[in-house]
This record gives sequence, C-alpha cells and structure tokens, in this order.
Amino acid sequence: MERYLGRYSELIYCLMRFIVGLAFAQHGLQKVLGMLGGTKMPLDSLPGVAGVIELVGGLMIAAGLLAGWAAFIASGQMAVAYFMVHAKGGFWPVVNKGELAVAYCFVFLYIASRGSGRYSLDAAIRGGKP
Repeated sequence: MERYLGRYSELIYCLMRFIVGLAFAQHGLQKVLGMLGGTKMPLDSLPGVAGVIELVGGLMIAAGLLAGWAAFIASGQMAVAYFMVHAKGGFWPVVNKGELAVAYCFVFLYIASRGSGRYSLDAAIRGGKP
C-alpha cells in the first residue's frame, strides 16, 4: 500500500491538515461565536481562550499558514484539556470521554513536527517551496 499511496503523501498530508484544521476550528466557532449548537463563552475565560486557539489555530492549520506553530500550540491545548477535564473521569480515554482530545493532541504534534507542507499557504508565499 505504501508504494501506491506514497506517491500521494504530500496531497494526503494536505487533505489531513485541512480537514483536521477545519474540524478543530468548529469547536472554536462554538465557543467564540456560539455557532453550531455551542454556547458563546466570554473571551476572558479559560473556555473563551480555548475557543480562540481552536478557531484561529484551526484555520491556520487548515490553510497551512504557520501550521507548525499553530499545531504545536493546539497540541498543548489539547493535552491541557485532557488532563484538566477528562483525566479525572478515569485512566482510559474511552471511559473519560477524552479520545478526541488525545487524538487531536497527537495529530497536531505530528503536524507541528512536519510543518505546513508542499500544498499550503506558507509554500505559496515562499514560491512553491515547503
């Protein structure tokens, strides 16, 4: 499978970064604007700050604009969210409802290690160079 899909790894990475970034930004839309069934949070509260990181960071990750930095911050936010909110509900993420926080944390850590990639706003700004 790697032989076939490997040829498309940059495109697949771009699609993953885009979809995960937009999905993360939706959490921010819930907290910052009260959209998508969410509740608008005061921006000077912990959930409000989390919402700004989710919205702005998610859009930056999706667009590939300083995605490495945005993903590093988002990864840290998800680690904090897991330990502050979910871990007290038990050790296993499936029990404490923290699977999404763990998954986002490690996907964002991967994006932070890899950067924006070839198909990104960063690459376009640099003249096609990742």
